Amino acid sequence: MSRLYLRFYLALLGSLLVFALAAGCIWHLFIAPAPPASGPLGRLLQNALPAADTPPAEQQAALQRLVAGLGADVTLIADDATPLARVGKPLPIPRREQAHSAATPLHAGAVWTIQLPDGRRLLASTAIIGGHQDMLLLILLVLALAVGIAALPVVRRLATRLERLQAGVESLGAGDLSTRVAVEGNDEVARLAESFNRAAERIDELVGAHKQLLANASHELRTPLTRIRLALELMKGAADPVRKRGLNQDIEELDRLIDEILLASRLDAVSETGASEEVDLLALAAEECSRYEEAELDGTPAVLRGDARLLRRLLRNLLENARRHGLPPTHVTVGRSVHGVTITVSDRGPAIPVGECEPLFAPFHRRAQAGDSSGTGLGLSLVRQIARRHGGDAQCEPTPDGHMRFVVTLADSH
Repeated sequence: MSRLYLRFYLALLGSLLVFALAAGCIWHLFIAPAPPASGPLGRLLQNALPAADTPPAEQQAALQRLVAGLGADVTLIADDATPLARVGKPLPIPRREQAHSAATPLHAGAVWTIQLPDGRRLLASTAIIGGHQDMLLLILLVLALAVGIAALPVVRRLATRLERLQAGVESLGAGDLSTRVAVEGNDEVARLAESFNRAAERIDELVGAHKQLLANASHELRTPLTRIRLALELMKGAADPVRKRGLNQDIEELDRLIDEILLASRLDAVSETGASEEVDLLALAAEECSRYEEAELDGTPAVLRGDARLLRRLLRNLLENARRHGLPPTHVTVGRSVHGVTITVSDRGPAIPVGECEPLFAPFHRRAQAGDSSGTGLGLSLVRQIARRHGGDAQCEPTPDGHMRFVVTLADSH
């Protein structure tokens, strides 16, 4: 059972039921008053019955008239425990010292002993004088049911507030930093909701400030890079060609890093897909594969709605990752599956252990065993971000022949 309010409510009902049963048992065993052994009741019964020395037949007839219509089991015994008359089933005859006890157990019921002033005893089942215990138990059960019905809306309201708080925590954990929960009441749950909203607001502000700082810093870095590139061009022949070529490579690498950081910041800051248009992925993959000498392409035409610029970056990052860290040839396959459009990129490089596949998609992650330490460490992270922006995902997995492939699924909106 997953609903929280049902757990609360069933626990409350169980507690009420146990209370009613326990109270009934305690009353029945310890509290309920036993019928008086003598006194008014004994005198009343003796007046209604023949004298003790009356023939048994007369006592039998009188006893039958006395209990007619009660449906009780009754036995009249003499002072020496000799049966004098009986109506219904035989009852066990208690010892003399038990005459004043509240009840003597008899299977599912109890036997009550009423002492008459002339020494005789009247034995009766609980049906004749013990019905008030059953009535008490029924009253307790009815009260428990009434309390349970009245408690349902209270428990439901409390559980609903907790469920909304749980949903808010899960939504915030899933990345929706705009999640807030309604604050209702003035109790601990309300204060917990207020604390959650304050924490979510603070997290949203910190993450927003971090994204803004990253985007601004990345943007500002382009200005000094442009000046350095211009200075190198002005130096012309005065600079060492080898050093100049190395500086140009460093500038290009920094420029790629800034570009990818800016793109990652934009993808984080904006949750909706940007430009949406009809994109032929097979044609787009053909254009990107043409940039690499040892890239092979096959598949079937697959058209979907999406951002062509982002999808082009996705393909380019996958091909660049294969060029840097794999072995040629790189094989690209575009097709359709039950999940939508699928892009598979594989090469002849060695397989990566399964436990190291998922960290490849973390920002700035670089494998220690990778032969080429170049790259920004953001390429595969952007691949997954772009795939998820288009309703899909990106995974890496080993191939049956011992190599590695990257599989990207994209949701088909057609």
